Amino acid sequence: QVQLVESGGGLVQAGGSLRLSCVASGSIGSIKAMGWYRQFPGKQRELVADITSGGSTNYADFVKGRFTISRDNAKNMVYLQMNSLKPEDTAVYYCNAIVLAWYWGQGTQVTVSS
Repeated sequence: QVQLVESGGGLVQAGGSLRLSCVASGSIGSIKAMGWYRQFPGKQRELVADITSGGSTNYADFVKGRFTISRDNAKNMVYLQMNSLKPEDTAVYYCNAIVLAWYWGQGTQVTVSS
């Protein structure tokens, strides 16, 4: 089993910034990729950004230029720096890790006020 714990969510005004962190523990083995997804009420989770163990990144179009994903392989951590936040970014953000299976954190609420 792999456990993921997110931190860093909260309330911020539009135009502000937040940094999400996620640490992985347990039977990690070789983590192939880590990433961030978000979910709006009543909707499916959608990819925000992900990063492979080699550092290749992938971003959803709606966050390009505003969010940056990074990873510390030695610490089994992944980060999401979110700048220029918009009210429509308000959602629950989930950390994801792909080992032999997909694992999810418990989610952290991000609320952007207008």
